[in-house]
Amino acid sequence: MWEIILVGGPVMWPILICSVGAAAIILERLWTLQRKRVIPRELTERVWKLVETNSLTEQHIQALERNSPLGRVLATGLAHRHHGREIMKEVIEDSGRHVVHELGRFLNTLGTIATISPLLGLLGTVTGMIEAFEAITTQGVGDARVLSGGIGEALITTAAGLMVAIPALIGYRYLQGLVDGLVVEMEKEAIKLVQAFDRLGVQA
Repeated sequence: MWEIILVGGPVMWPILICSVGAAAIILERLWTLQRKRVIPRELTERVWKLVETNSLTEQHIQALERNSPLGRVLATGLAHRHHGREIMKEVIEDSGRHVVHELGRFLNTLGTIATISPLLGLLGTVTGMIEAFEAITTQGVGDARVLSGGIGEALITTAAGLMVAIPALIGYRYLQGLVDGLVVEMEKEAIKLVQAFDRLGVQA
């Protein structure tokens, strides 16, 4: 493995850094974006029971805010439940935008890695071919070993760039879809809370 990196030349180092960064982002996001961590099961129902029994306190709201991304959105709405339905919806939407931004953290970086990795591989191809042609210019074409260094660098960096870009792109698309799905579910849960206030005639 180490020999391959050395043969690949200096361009292999940024490709290697991209591979480590992509793997770290994918693993971190897969852990963070677990559904049970983002949208705990039956959280909205538990919150509404507190509202129904008139036992919701400031401590409950603070604990809810620390609970999960969905909890943060619901807590913001509950903190403004006495200011009118429209204000409640507005602050929920505003809080939701912040939560969505946090859920998508590092995804732009992952997308950038998926884009630049094959370009780095192409750069390695170009530098490898330049090296091969320089060898031909100085030593001729009589010995195939003269060309092997440059051609080897070109092929290795191309393959390495693609090997990083393909899983990075797959991870980016999957995680982006996962975030979109979680956002839709959070919106549904927040709407449930607002509609529950309306149905029971509680002053939101």
